[in-house]
Amino acid sequence: MDLEASMRKSLESTQRTFNTIRTGRANPSLLDKISVDYYGAETPLKSLATISTPDSQTIQIQPFDGGSMGLIEKAISMSDLGLTCNNDGKVIRINIPPLTEERRKDFCKLAAKYAEEGKVALRNVRRDAIDRVKKQEKDGDLSEDQSRDEQEKVQKLTDKFIAELEKLLVTKEADILKV
Repeated sequence: MDLEASMRKSLESTQRTFNTIRTGRANPSLLDKISVDYYGAETPLKSLATISTPDSQTIQIQPFDGGSMGLIEKAISMSDLGLTCNNDGKVIRINIPPLTEERRKDFCKLAAKYAEEGKVALRNVRRDAIDRVKKQEKDGDLSEDQSRDEQEKVQKLTDKFIAELEKLLVTKEADILKV
């Protein structure tokens, strides 16, 4: 498997995880991790409803099946997002309150934790690639110098992706702290 593609996937996964962190503005991706117990099966919320943001402080959820309203409300209230729903019988509206300074700092810590998990994933990809190179050297497919060159390339690529991840983290923290 292509090393750069694997690292890109790890970076994109971390970016998607960052999108689930509140920044004080309404964003449909806040609800990406919410699953609803729909007829006995854990179903992603976005499979059960249309999610939109009519303004910067409101998320609107329009279920495809009106009978799932209560289940969706329950799933949102049980999540760790700390959001409350308003149900008018047709749509569910969620008002996104402005974040307190303390809550913003908590979200920054959460973003840093997600970034660290992303770095671990990148390092795992690096370790696997270096193990493959060492195995090729051991099997006689690569000379010692070629092996060292390949390992250096893997490390440079890893450093590049970790730097990109750091940039994503800085951007996300700035987004969280912006009032």
